[in-house]
Amino acid sequence: MAKGRVAERTQTGPLHSTPAGDPATGTRGSTTPGSRDHLKDKPCAEAGSARMSLLILVSIFLCAAFVMFLVYKNFPQLSEEERANMKVPRDMDDAKALGKVLSKYKDTFYVQVLVAYFATYIFLQTFAIPGSIFLSILSGFLYPFPLALFLVCLCSGLGASFCYMLSYLVGRPVVYKYLTEKAVKWSQQVERHREHLINYIIFLRITPFLPNWFINITSPVINVPLKVFFIGTFLGVAPPSFVAIKAGTTLYQLTTAGEAVSWNSVFILMVLALLSILPAIFQKKLKQKFE
Repeated sequence: MAKGRVAERTQTGPLHSTPAGDPATGTRGSTTPGSRDHLKDKPCAEAGSARMSLLILVSIFLCAAFVMFLVYKNFPQLSEEERANMKVPRDMDDAKALGKVLSKYKDTFYVQVLVAYFATYIFLQTFAIPGSIFLSILSGFLYPFPLALFLVCLCSGLGASFCYMLSYLVGRPVVYKYLTEKAVKWSQQVERHREHLINYIIFLRITPFLPNWFINITSPVINVPLKVFFIGTFLGVAPPSFVAIKAGTTLYQLTTAGEAVSWNSVFILMVLALLSILPAIFQKKLKQKFE
């Protein structure tokens, strides 16, 4: 049985590492098979495990959904109208209605509301479900700014890390089958920035060049260490979260999520993104100069 598991891990190694590589530590094997042809052959090798991976993913999702049920089971007794508004917001109207309910119970049932917010945010991030942007805006409406910023960064870091671990366990067949070309390109970028990977992750989180869900599910496959991934995500989501949380203080004046982002905030995000990548650029220039 143990030999079978070792064989399965060997088939599902990272795109640019040997089977012995461990994304959690960043260690890599002595050989590098990561050619484009090698990666394109991976879907055939992974086809047999795709169905099992899907079953495992569905099981984990159902367990997480049950935990969410228990969290909301312990929520205060709500009226019919309030219960209808207790859902993941899909637009600003939903966010306003949810904010109205949560603010009503936040002071009396502080822990329950905080736990429900925390669990919901992580649940959405873990399974790449849209809606977390509205929860970020809501945090600025519900909590003091320092707490709201820390809460959003922590939830984003933990949720993205859980998504990373899900991909590490069962997501490889999906990456190998459907995202090979994009994963190859990003793997090359990661190898280029391996010495300053935290800065690169921060840069990607601030900028919209790669979708967050893509970063989450491909990072373990291309051997981005989990520690680096978490720290980069925690720090990288802070600037865009700052914008969303500040918008949350004027929640009822907003009509769309787009209104939370002004040209000034976009400019600030671009400056911060540039600052995050500057150390890597200077390090590279200095290395070229003195080599």
